[in-house]
Parts: sequence; structure tokens; C-alpha cells
Amino acid sequence: MSEKILFQCDYNEGAHPKVLERIVATNMEQTVGYGEDSYCAQAADKIRKACGDESLAVHFLVGGTQTNVTVIDTALRSHQGVLCAVTGHINVHETGAVEACGHKVLGLPSEDGKLTAAQVEEAYQGHIHNDSFEHMVQPKMVYISNPTELGTIYSKAELAALSEVCRRNGLYLFMDGARLGYGLVAPDNDLTLNDIAKLCDVFYIGGTKVGALFGEAVVISNEELKKDFRYFIKQKGGMLAKGRLLGVQFDVLFTDNLYFEISKHAIQMAEVLRGAFEEKGYPYLVPNRTNQIFVIMPDEALAKLAERFDYCYDHRVDDTHSAVRFCTSWATKEENVQALKSEVINGI
Repeated sequence: MSEKILFQCDYNEGAHPKVLERIVATNMEQTVGYGEDSYCAQAADKIRKACGDESLAVHFLVGGTQTNVTVIDTALRSHQGVLCAVTGHINVHETGAVEACGHKVLGLPSEDGKLTAAQVEEAYQGHIHNDSFEHMVQPKMVYISNPTELGTIYSKAELAALSEVCRRNGLYLFMDGARLGYGLVAPDNDLTLNDIAKLCDVFYIGGTKVGALFGEAVVISNEELKKDFRYFIKQKGGMLAKGRLLGVQFDVLFTDNLYFEISKHAIQMAEVLRGAFEEKGYPYLVPNRTNQIFVIMPDEALAKLAERFDYCYDHRVDDTHSAVRFCTSWATKEENVQALKSEVINGI
């Protein structure tokens, strides 16, 4: 066990106690496999209710990479690719998983982790009006994450604009929601699950980083993508034989608003840390109000912090400063946050 206090990601801990309690309580029950049990059905019903749409298809997959690959491969033909921010998770942190399955990731420049409707429009129009269009990968899907890899979030107006461009041009809009809970409870957020379900063709609600041991809930509104989706889950390795373990977890997370309540804790802890960095005068790489804090600090101060705390290194800014990420979660202990706050303020 590490002696350091870990702030480098939001999956350092296991699962929320209520999730574990329910898994233990149901452990010896017999259920059918592969997500066709009553717990998965109950969880899916609760998610549809939270999204305000009973027509939504809901599927449970084991992890984020399997989810991204499965959704993208389901939607695209072999000559088609997916537009995303150059910093997007599928472009940077999944070892080329999407491209290994035969679909090119088409990265677009972004300083804040987000894509704009204008960028998508320009990319699509640039393709269809290119004389050599058939020699190039055809954009067919737009991938975004909320929060993004830089902790920023989309406003309702931004998501609506993206949705309009995608639907007008026949593109699928896919939102990676690995940290969705943290985005939806951020102080500056104006999106709801209902909005996301209406504006996206498909999105997922992250469990791995928000209270579950593992697992993501894929929510599909587009009828084209609903067809045969379970075949793709199985083919891409995302289908769990003991699927009820996923259903049990999401059933608990979507009971009595637990998913959002535990997400609020992460935001509260992050706000305490922001206060410390701001008091010290450290600038942000990209400002945000979610659970990921990207701050630029002197290397000397970071070396001192590293004696007690783990953080995620991002990149070098200049000869004496680096950008790093501190991450809180549903399980972050207040005493650990106070210890880091004190070290930041009183350190070098």
C-alpha cells in the first residue's frame, strides 16, 4: 500500500460502501447472465427515468475503453472516422484502440479540450467539397467528453449547437461520460441528463470513476444505433458473463440520487484545493470547476509536494515550471485535502 496520499486520478479507491453492501447482500442469488437479469433491468429503468425518456436503450459495459470502441465501431463503416479534440481520450489515452478496430480518429485543434460546432462544420464541409474526398477517411461521428480531458464542460448552448450541426450533416454525436457525474454537479453547469439524451445520439454514464467498482452505462437514443448493439458488445469484449454485477452497481447509484450526491463531494473537495492554489498565486493551465485541477507550478514546489502526495504530470511549461493535474473523487477524504492545502500554502 502506498504511503503517499494519492491525487493523480479519480479511481484510486474501490467502490462506494452502498455498492459493496448490495453486491454482498445479493452475492448468492442465482440470476441469468450477460446483463439479462432483473438488476440490470431495474437499473436501466432508473436511468431512463432520470433521462426523462422511456424509449432509450440502456446497456452496461465493463469499462471505458471497451465502451468507446464498441460505440464507435457500431456506428461506423470501415471507411469512416470520428472527429474529436486533439486532446480527446480516444486520441491520446487508449493506445490507438479505436484505430486498431479500423476507424481513424480525426483530431481537431483545441485549447480547452472542447470542440465547437463551427469546427465540426468546417471539417465536414472541407471533406465533402474536396475533389479527392473518396481518397480520404469520411467523418461520420463526433466524439466529445463531458467533462473533457482538461476538466472543462459543455454548456447547453454549446451542446445544442454541436447537435444541430451533426444532425444537419448526418453525423452521429457521441458523448463520453466517464466523469459525467462530476460535470453535471459542477457549479457552472447548466446541462441535465434529459438535455444530453435529447441532444446526443449516444452517450454513457461513467461508473468506474464515480462510485462503482467498474462499469459504464451506455444510453442510446438513435434508433439506427440501437439495432444489434449487443452483438457488438460481445464482439468487442465488453459483455460481462456475470452481468448482474453491473446492474446491481448502477441500481444502487441511481437510487435516492446517490450518483449525484457523491459527485458533489468530489467538487467540494476540488474547490478547497482551488482556494489553496489561488491563494498561492498559481495559474491554471485551463480553468474549470470540475474535479480535475490543472495547475502550473514551480518544479521546486512540485518536488517538495511529491514527498507526500502523488499527482499526475501533464507537461513542461518552461525551464522551471510544469503543468500537473490534481484529481478529487467521490471518496476523497477531507483530511487529505486539508493536508495538501496546507502543504501548498505553506510550502515553497
